[in-house]
Amino acid sequence: MPTLLDQPIACVDLETTGGNALYNRVIEVGVVLMEGGEVVEEWSSLVNPGCRIPRNIEEFTGISNDMVAGAPDFAALGRDVLGRLEGRLFVAHNARFDYGFLRSEFRRLDVRFRSPVLCTVKLSRRLYPGTHGHNLDAVMERHGLSCSARHRALGDAQVLAALLAQLRQRRDPGELDAVVAGLVQETSLPPQLDAGLADELPEGPGVYRFYGEGGALLYVGKSKNLRARILAHFAGEHRSGKDLKLSRQVRQVEWTETAGEIGALLREARCVKELEPLYNRRLRASPQSWTLVLRGEEDLRAEIVPLDAVTADAGACHGVFRSRGDARKALEELVRGHDLCLRVLGLEDGEGSCFAFQVGRCRGACCGREPLALHAVRVRLAFARHKLRDWPFAGRMGIRERDWRGHEEVHVFDRWRYLGTVLPGQESDPLAEADAAAFDIDCYRILCRLLDRPPARVQWLEMDRP
Repeated sequence: MPTLLDQPIACVDLETTGGNALYNRVIEVGVVLMEGGEVVEEWSSLVNPGCRIPRNIEEFTGISNDMVAGAPDFAALGRDVLGRLEGRLFVAHNARFDYGFLRSEFRRLDVRFRSPVLCTVKLSRRLYPGTHGHNLDAVMERHGLSCSARHRALGDAQVLAALLAQLRQRRDPGELDAVVAGLVQETSLPPQLDAGLADELPEGPGVYRFYGEGGALLYVGKSKNLRARILAHFAGEHRSGKDLKLSRQVRQVEWTETAGEIGALLREARCVKELEPLYNRRLRASPQSWTLVLRGEEDLRAEIVPLDAVTADAGACHGVFRSRGDARKALEELVRGHDLCLRVLGLEDGEGSCFAFQVGRCRGACCGREPLALHAVRVRLAFARHKLRDWPFAGRMGIRERDWRGHEEVHVFDRWRYLGTVLPGQESDPLAEADAAAFDIDCYRILCRLLDRPPARVQWLEMDRP
């Protein structure tokens, strides 16, 4: 009895200059065609990307700039590639990556390409849910498959064809058909969006943006899996009230891929504050942020100041507040909770004992009952839990992230201020100066979490070591 894997299939693998289909280009295409479960054609070609291949990609794939210098560009190969893919099930490992790159390359030629897609990573996870590891090396080891040229397009595509042939022989046809059908099925989108959008969405980390009528920015979000998160906004059984509004109003979806979750978090925080989307309220910037600063030694006084006015280390600050009123309220709660004196702290006018002392809520620092030195110690203890951390590095610090494709980014900080993201080797490129960059409480919290629980897959770079 014929199965879904008996239909015409194209097993595809690409090598590219990087991980972003909008900016990076294809450098090699490999295609293995199958019909009735048998291989009928194998084809591959190097591709001239029209740009330099980064060194890390050269090392990863073995494809050098010299190798592609005389190769045809994608425009010259487009007809051959399209002829092999049309009318076939598109099969790839991490399929959204390869499929998204090909759609981008075809779009540059004004060619609309769509195909049903089967991801062999997802297929492996569904068929072997209790097994660890589903990257291509793990799949090859699990099934006893070999590869003539790992990390080259045709070699990896041949592995996929061998995997499908083995699964047809060893798995129950009905079970295999059900899993494949579930993975290939169409995803529903709001009618005003291009149905091909679901085919383009990548499955890696990044930031996405929803636009409404007239290009109005409605919402900015981030995710470790852009495709899953974006489509979740439109899944009828899961939609919140906000998602229902968005699904009716959204007219365009854009996204920016990142090398990891840290980059997605930082870009989301910056993008929301700079662009002020309609539906992002939690991260939207206030016109001015405020903080509490302590001045003096024994005669310790508290001041409410704009956060940007504190040009020294953030460790001089205690708390970050969206308004002066919020800062004043927090300060008064600290005073009441620890029997401190507003008058000594410089926040209440008058002479002699303060009103709080008269009602038993001050220990008398204002009238000599409590030594000023002791009061200062209690103030520092009360404020300590709200103190922002001292910057723990000698100067600028970078966080290097790398994804499974070899794409890397370095996120640069100085005195808790996020200066920007660059590619490795470009750390000395012009970035915002720390004094010019605004202190962002969300970026501060992101970095604190990273310092407390360092992720295993990032590298810390002290960039200004003496």
